[in-house]
Amino acid sequence: MTTLDHAGAARPGARPGPPGAGAAAPKGRKRTGRRLSVRSRWELALLLTPALVLFVLFVLVSIAAAVYYSFFDWNGFGPPTRIVGFANYTKALADPMFQAAVGHNIRFAVLSIVVQLPLTLGLALLLNGRLRGRAVLRLIAFTPYVLSEAITAVAWLVMLQPGGAVDEGLRNVGLDGLVHEWLADQDLVLYTLFVVATWKYIGFGVILFLAGLQGVPAELREAAALDGATQWQTTRKVVLPLLGPTIRIWIFLSVIGSLQLFELVWIMTLGGPAGSSATMATYVIDRGFRRYQFGYGSAVAVLLFAVCFVFALLYQRFALRRDTAGALSGRVD
Repeated sequence: MTTLDHAGAARPGARPGPPGAGAAAPKGRKRTGRRLSVRSRWELALLLTPALVLFVLFVLVSIAAAVYYSFFDWNGFGPPTRIVGFANYTKALADPMFQAAVGHNIRFAVLSIVVQLPLTLGLALLLNGRLRGRAVLRLIAFTPYVLSEAITAVAWLVMLQPGGAVDEGLRNVGLDGLVHEWLADQDLVLYTLFVVATWKYIGFGVILFLAGLQGVPAELREAAALDGATQWQTTRKVVLPLLGPTIRIWIFLSVIGSLQLFELVWIMTLGGPAGSSATMATYVIDRGFRRYQFGYGSAVAVLLFAVCFVFALLYQRFALRRDTAGALSGRVD
């Protein structure tokens, strides 16, 4: 018997396969692919379930509980019974102390962008160059971020006390006029805390920007140098635009951190003096746990969550959308 080859010519001696043999292979591949797909789904579910359970218990349930308790006038003892509706929310929004706390968070966020961003970016550009002892300098810059907020707050609290290391250092260099009561001056305490926060978190920004700088092709810098561009022009025209996604991520993390600022302020000043350094988070703890106004504190916590959530949505919509879209469209198929 003869069969046809690929060109349509007959091949003598070739035996045709059994009927349906050509269609059996695709069906087998489909069955194998279906089994792999089911197996992958089970593996994915097995890996995600523990994290999902923890997220539901410690995040979603906590948020739901805070929303529930915010509608009660509750002191934390016994079950809540007295429903007040949205009275806790209107009370918080009308409280001058809460308004001042919101203003302090916003001021922190603005200072982070105006002061911390250029300082962190400049330090990262410096440490990205060819410097002797560059690894040691990077370690020194990152070390404060490794320390916990409690250790940082206690250490700076001791140094900023009247007659402490900061005052003595200023006196030793002849700057006695700069000695102040850093944590007791209502006009100065917030900026003092900002300096401490900058010292604490600048290392994270430096590492983040250094990682972003590794993605800038060296060929572009060399091409700019061959075209006669100076170092500043290369940085401004080539490096910074390519570093844009990293800068936007840093701004997002910095603003969210400023809105949730708590540990440093609470340990160093308790929000004082006279509420001049209070933040939304310290206001929640003060009203909820120190004054036993758990219903009111829950309402303030919900407001803090709403502020952070709305900012995250808006920032994602208008600032990060292009970056995430580019990351998704640039996947390897």
